[in-house]
Amino acid sequence: MKKIVSFLLVSFSFFSGVAQEKMMYGDISRKGVPFAKDPHVIELQGRYLMYFSIPPYSNKTGAENGWNIGIAESTDLIHWGKVGEITPVGEYESKGLCAPCARVYNNKVHLFYQTYGNGKDDAICHAISNDGITFERDKSNPIFKPEGDWNCGRAIDAEVIKFKNQYFLYFATRDPDYKIQMQGVATAPGSSNFTKKAWKQAKNAPIMIPQYDWEGKCVEGASVIQRGNELYMFYAGSYNNAPQQIGVAKSSDGIHWEKISDQPFLRNGKKGEWNESESGHPHIFETSGGKTYLFFQGNNDNGKTWYISNIEVFWNENGPYLKDKM
Repeated sequence: MKKIVSFLLVSFSFFSGVAQEKMMYGDISRKGVPFAKDPHVIELQGRYLMYFSIPPYSNKTGAENGWNIGIAESTDLIHWGKVGEITPVGEYESKGLCAPCARVYNNKVHLFYQTYGNGKDDAICHAISNDGITFERDKSNPIFKPEGDWNCGRAIDAEVIKFKNQYFLYFATRDPDYKIQMQGVATAPGSSNFTKKAWKQAKNAPIMIPQYDWEGKCVEGASVIQRGNELYMFYAGSYNNAPQQIGVAKSSDGIHWEKISDQPFLRNGKKGEWNESESGHPHIFETSGGKTYLFFQGNNDNGKTWYISNIEVFWNENGPYLKDKM
């Protein structure tokens, strides 16, 4: 398959005196500068696929020129080449789509993503693929919007995981005044086909809100992994470039969550570093070999460019930890 133009900057960090290659990926197809956000990675048919948000073109106008989803592949989680895009289909996607979550169930790739550009009407959608590149939309799209007077009606940043024989759909929304970003959750049976009828809001209230200074007015971008009998949620605190940083919470039932620290798990970089403006929108990914990597977005120019990178996450009896902080 012919690979589409992208941008890969490989940097090096030093751990125990040894130089190590680090992933630095950006897509230049839309703006002419590296710009890729909201990573989500799967392992499929002997390679890794990464789905990510790409912005509107800098030199095009029109209804079709919105946020879309890019696809890149890799064999080593460091070097990536772009292999496709997911662009709007249908009126509900006409203003844009982004923030993908990909899962492999029954040998098919299920993509959960949000519409973009509709304000309080943005919602979660679903699509299916055999090869991870070409997707067929769910005919019931959009599949989920939250209910209740605690939120504005918007749902973004989908994250789906199977736990205790049911599926959990985590989403970000805002309060009715559209100021505070917070996390909610819906569930579906373990035999679900993920259509709109399958999802039921599990709690008529947020499951997580910003509470620490570093979280500002926003917790979003949840990414969840199971370790033993518990779930760990890596989430973004504060809005983009505020700076956004990454925290961790844990749960034994998927609905009630406890933050494991009042400090960020992964901070933004120091002045002059590539992620000075933020380390945000996490995705925690486990390989078939059992290693886990935290993918995240960052930049040092207040959002003029965006790179995606990753860092290996280790585990002990207290939960996740980092050996090599970036």
